Amino acid sequence: MKVYKFIGMPQIKPVMAILKKEVRKFREPILTKISKKRDPFKVLISCILSLRTKDNVTGLASKRLFSKADIPKKILKLKTREIEKLIYPVGFYKTKAKNLKILCRQLLDNHKGKVPHSEEDLLKLKNVGRKTMNIVRTYGFDDPEGLAIDIHCFRIPNRLGWVKTKTPEETEFVLRKTLPKKYWRDFNDIFVIFGQNICVPVSPFCSKCPISKYCPKIGVKRSR
Repeated sequence: MKVYKFIGMPQIKPVMAILKKEVRKFREPILTKISKKRDPFKVLISCILSLRTKDNVTGLASKRLFSKADIPKKILKLKTREIEKLIYPVGFYKTKAKNLKILCRQLLDNHKGKVPHSEEDLLKLKNVGRKTMNIVRTYGFDDPEGLAIDIHCFRIPNRLGWVKTKTPEETEFVLRKTLPKKYWRDFNDIFVIFGQNICVPVSPFCSKCPISKYCPKIGVKRSR
């Protein structure tokens, strides 16, 4: 089977069209739901809570936290222990509770309590890496320059042979050069849903994959 090495080749169009239709069958990610309110602060905080945490846990934790405090000033008024109770059982909840207070202090001191838009300013915030920065820009600000890449967006393009990368960050930089910009905004949503339900990390469901004919299954040792 031919291995496609570059995302600019013709198969990108049918693959993205098929996946965009396919993922409608499944539940949308919690960050997608939260982003519909166009609130950069809630997108930022929810994204931080979601790290190493399942979607349903993130959704409930975010809801509990925002019911008590939905702006930086209110979060700073909460005791760390109270934040811990509100966000439990997200992964590393004690560390995240402390870091949320640091981040909110940064927002108040440096940005008048508002989430900054620029890549440079976002990356200076506590606990904000490239994935979170891009999610905030893409879904919080509807910025077409945002290209959020998580573990699914790293794994699946490598299986497809579109990239040959070792980390999500490296994948982002390669895709910024090769992936047509019209696909950037939906890329994370589509590949996260697809990666959670079909192209899972171990033993993906290749037998029912709608893009199987386009995929050389690079690195797949066993499938279902």
